[in-house]
Amino acid sequence: MSGLAKRLPLALTLGEPAGIGPDITLRAWARRFEHGLPPFYIIGDVEFLARRAKQLSIPAAITPSTPEQAASHFPQALPVVPLDLPVTAAPGKPDATSAPAAIASIDLAVAHVFERRAAAVVTNPVAKNVLYRAGFPDPGHTEYLARLAQRRTGNAVYPVMMIWSPELAVVPVTVHLPLRDVAAGLTTPLIVKTALIVARDLKERFGIANPRLAVAGLNPHAGEDGTIGGDDKAVIVPAIDQLRAEGILVEGPQPADTMFHAAARALYDAALCMYHDQALIPVKTLAFDRAVNVTLGLPFIRTSPDHGTAFAVAGTPRGNPTSLIEAIKLADRIAAVSPVPSPVAAALVP
Repeated sequence: MSGLAKRLPLALTLGEPAGIGPDITLRAWARRFEHGLPPFYIIGDVEFLARRAKQLSIPAAITPSTPEQAASHFPQALPVVPLDLPVTAAPGKPDATSAPAAIASIDLAVAHVFERRAAAVVTNPVAKNVLYRAGFPDPGHTEYLARLAQRRTGNAVYPVMMIWSPELAVVPVTVHLPLRDVAAGLTTPLIVKTALIVARDLKERFGIANPRLAVAGLNPHAGEDGTIGGDDKAVIVPAIDQLRAEGILVEGPQPADTMFHAAARALYDAALCMYHDQALIPVKTLAFDRAVNVTLGLPFIRTSPDHGTAFAVAGTPRGNPTSLIEAIKLADRIAAVSPVPSPVAAALVP
């Protein structure tokens, strides 16, 4: 155990306590030896997690801990760094403790990585509608993490969502835009900025010396040289030209209907897609339970399961911890490659 004790643990956030996050954390810990998981702790309420473990009939010992004690506690008990507030939400029923607990857990996890008490942050799912009702000011989880990073470093942060799996890694250039707004929201500078962050983090965080990017077209057949919409030729091609001038290995725009089969995937390390479903449909088809949400562009490592709070299955035997387990493994893999965390965010290119 001496080797484990010397490692910085991973900090798991509580997520929405009425959701599936506590369940899958308990189940991941229960399978720690089966999956060879690195030491981690969750930031939450000890009594709340003990109640949830009992409800789920998971034989998990739970112990209060500090980040420094987590590695030594981990083989025998789930380490819990206590919050300064109780958590009372029942499965599927968010209550007044839900938003404060979820936010406080995120805040403390980010503080721990900047203090070099944790190697990375692994976030459990939150319910945005619950946070909004409590006055949460950001559009979502990722934007809040970016604001915390900017507050810590004083540097602007542009977070980029990558969904990673062993089969495929994808990045949507535009994310939660209605389809009718995608073409207007897609610009050459946005594609360039996104691609440069992806290339940088694939090199620095994933250890890929010369990352290869494939860029999807927006229109059918990547626009057929401008005959099926002009966006590919007017917006995407200039971005690719700029990226090549920066020394990035990039191909495209490629027809999206031919770039995700096995032979095509072998030619690139990540696919940049123009909108949400163009990116997420192929990766969720290929690796639904194993896909992991990774936030690039932050000065610390953040991974997350690629699913939501699943209120309908919280507190039942149906909660599947596979995506969280993969998120834990990936965070540990990245932490082994990348200095963790960078005290100052890297300067972002325009």
